Amino acid sequence: MKNLFIRKSLSVAAIAAAAALALSGCGGGGTSGTASDNAAGPNFEVAKDVALTGSPTYDKIKSAGAVRIGVKEDQPGLGYLDAATGERTGFDIEIATWMAASLGIAKDKIEFKAIPSANRETALANGDVDLYVGTYSITDKRKKIVDFAGPYFITGQGLLVQKSNTSINSEKDLDGKTVCSATGSTPIQNIKDNFPKVKTQEFDLYSKCVEALKSGTVDAVTTDQAILLGFASQDPDKLKVVGQPFTVEKYGIGVAKGDTALRTFLNKTLTDGGATWTKIYDDTLGKSGTKVEQPKVDQY
Repeated sequence: MKNLFIRKSLSVAAIAAAAALALSGCGGGGTSGTASDNAAGPNFEVAKDVALTGSPTYDKIKSAGAVRIGVKEDQPGLGYLDAATGERTGFDIEIATWMAASLGIAKDKIEFKAIPSANRETALANGDVDLYVGTYSITDKRKKIVDFAGPYFITGQGLLVQKSNTSINSEKDLDGKTVCSATGSTPIQNIKDNFPKVKTQEFDLYSKCVEALKSGTVDAVTTDQAILLGFASQDPDKLKVVGQPFTVEKYGIGVAKGDTALRTFLNKTLTDGGATWTKIYDDTLGKSGTKVEQPKVDQY
């Protein structure tokens, strides 16, 4: 097993915080919407006279007077769209709104676009979105295709199983089992690379994996522990999270490859905005009563 599989105390932040996910709903979808859908969360001061040069992405944003941000919308507490109300909520949604404000874009000028995990790099490379903020793990492989600001949050990979399951208690019990995750995600690649005796099933959305788990089509769902606890909190009579995180996942803000000026600007926003980050956390994941420290950004 690669040294990636180290049970880190870092997940104290993610695991304890993820209890707050019970405060959000869960579901799936693939629609886009403006930030006016996001009625909850802190208000951000929209920057004026933004000093950002040398960024093709920002030049496009400034010219349009709007920004397109790729997100998830089926992840409780992180990025979730309530189909009934049209309201977007979660830690990632607020981080995205903050980044837009720092670029001089008010939240009613944000177009949120739901992008499946497998299509994130393509969406950024093609200019379909200007930023991507949606449990997007920073990896060396991805950094060859896109750039990242951050990390802005750290968690780890975990396992979700049926409440009645007694045969899977950790990643050590996965041999011969079928595990589901999102196509193109870090967790599914991790399983393929490091658990050769495990069968895999992939869908474009984690919520589809959860439905497959409930129906008994798969034995477990794997993704970041924070996400899984959110799903478990919505159906505690049928689902449970087992074991401890067995990877380290650093969430970053995806930007187009080579747009160093934009990445540097967003990193400065994160670094200088510790109080804002803390308020976002407290208003979303931190509703569990936990307190965590903002990760230090990687100035690569």
